[in-house]
Amino acid sequence: MSFVEKVRVTVIGAGIVGLAIASALAERYDGVYILEKNWKAGLEGSTHNSGVIHSGIHYPPGSLKAKLCVKGNRMIYDICSRNGVDFRRTGKLTVASWEQESVIEKLRHQGEENGVPGLEILDSKEISEIEPLVKADIALFTPTSGIVDQSQLLDHFYSKFMRSGGTLVTDSRVDSVRKRGNFYEVSGVSRGGRFSFLSGAVINSAGLYAEHIARTAGIDVDSNGYRTEYWKGDYYRIEGDLAISTLVYPVPEDKGLGIHMTPDTTGSLRLGPNSYRVDEINFNVETDQEQFMTEAEKYIPSIRSYRLSPDFAGIRTKIKGNGFRDFVIREESEKGLEGFINLIGIESPGLTASPAIAELVLEMYSSIVDR
Repeated sequence: MSFVEKVRVTVIGAGIVGLAIASALAERYDGVYILEKNWKAGLEGSTHNSGVIHSGIHYPPGSLKAKLCVKGNRMIYDICSRNGVDFRRTGKLTVASWEQESVIEKLRHQGEENGVPGLEILDSKEISEIEPLVKADIALFTPTSGIVDQSQLLDHFYSKFMRSGGTLVTDSRVDSVRKRGNFYEVSGVSRGGRFSFLSGAVINSAGLYAEHIARTAGIDVDSNGYRTEYWKGDYYRIEGDLAISTLVYPVPEDKGLGIHMTPDTTGSLRLGPNSYRVDEINFNVETDQEQFMTEAEKYIPSIRSYRLSPDFAGIRTKIKGNGFRDFVIREESEKGLEGFINLIGIESPGLTASPAIAELVLEMYSSIVDR
């Protein structure tokens, strides 16, 4: 690319969210580009996660996470069914002791407010009827939870984007976005050296690097609440034939949803993730398996009969601060950056919400260019 080249809209980051957005834009508009710093799409957060289709019980009513998760849940199942993407509607048990009953009641109430259908509180006998190996006093069952093959979903959005005439440029790391009149100068480094071109709009879906992109555009990330932190989670695969087919979660923690048991679309089972703060990005499993055994045996006492092997690790960006932190999805006209749309802190349930996020960003972009 040369500096004189102009494109309609540039999406930075070809993860599942970026590709979902780009494919929605490319269906309606020409001249849509995605820049991806890695050699192919989806190598970071999009494929280093549990692959869970969340129901929407965990997020405060009215939040973007709640609204986009519940809507995305319905959309994901429809997309998978129509396009041959592997998925399973497994349901989920959020298990607890009697001392934690109030947490289960709160989750059910919150889920119902968010519009999550079919929620049931189960006793120990009812839990055993669904999963005989799971031992708990009480559980919240969410029938709309499930799992999806993230790589196949990523491929679906990629194929849809390419069929619509979009352009994906890999091995291209963006290091600055600057306003130039009615355009944005997008600059960075690719295999061929430095590049710079003009774009009518920019969608910052850079995942782990989204805060950096926002800063290069001149946004004060601290005063706007865009400062993020990296939180890492390790996963272990369960070796052997453990007969569990439902998602099994403990009650959520402040740092995350807790170490849970997740089947995948191939029939394998894994434990994870844990959650710990990191300053550097690497995807190596760094936690000893004993932590996973200890947490899992609280609800699956027979887990120590099975061997664990390190599987993978994932890293998510959380908006810095205590308590609940919502997605940032914001068109920045009020900052003098018309057509610059930030997506920051897109952690869980970002996978589930991805098609709903794409619809929201398309509406934001269309409201600018079509008025």
